[in-house]
Amino acid sequence: MQIEVSVLSNPGGRERNEDAYGFWTGGGGCFCVVSDGAGGHGGGDVASKLAVRVILAAFQESPDCSGDAIDAALTAAHRAIVAQQAPDGPLAGMRATATVLAIDTTHHVATWGHVGDTRLYCFRDQRVVAQTKDHSIVQKMVDAGYLAQNALRESLQRSRLFAALGHNEDFVATVERTPFPIADGDVFLLCTDGFWEYIDETAMLDALAQAKTPAEWLRVMEREVVLRGGREQDNFSALAVWCRERSAANGTRTESAQP
Repeated sequence: MQIEVSVLSNPGGRERNEDAYGFWTGGGGCFCVVSDGAGGHGGGDVASKLAVRVILAAFQESPDCSGDAIDAALTAAHRAIVAQQAPDGPLAGMRATATVLAIDTTHHVATWGHVGDTRLYCFRDQRVVAQTKDHSIVQKMVDAGYLAQNALRESLQRSRLFAALGHNEDFVATVERTPFPIADGDVFLLCTDGFWEYIDETAMLDALAQAKTPAEWLRVMEREVVLRGGREQDNFSALAVWCRERSAANGTRTESAQP
């Protein structure tokens, strides 16, 4: 199996881009992470970049695609962020969301984990076959039946999270511990809330049907996000992973990446 990766990150209408991303391929695995920082005064971008750096370093030291390894990498990132939160400095309130994808390219299975509202999708045969669930107050209310599904994108309280890297409360990540069998043609998307807020799953699938490469797919979706986001658009980032049999693949990106 060959893995094709493409990324984009855009500050939107903000002066500072607090998103970060990275990926690394080695040891029989492909490891991807997208993070969205928060905290103000520069703390958000410090937190997200620190999260990406610590998570990828964990996999580079031990390229394990298991759920336990993802949980450990997210926990290490959480602790690293907490360790840099000076009580009275600009980094005091910094925190970050993060979503991690690990693909075992030998056994053709994937695992993933996340904290916050940076999402992972898996698309197969023009449908969504897997999706993470936001750690947000609105998501809880939707699950309980108090709000409609569209509140996840439209509610003014949508960004209120109950879990993030750097929170001083007990840290718990959501990890998919059962290996997910990958089929030829599967597509993964990791994206921050500034991205998925302005493009729904139907539009993602429509764009996927038009695209011949992951980079082209991201460009089509980015145009939709920019069109809908307006001048006050939040930072938005996305990382696309296409999984193909070697005979059908055009190539493999193996380097790490970060804005």
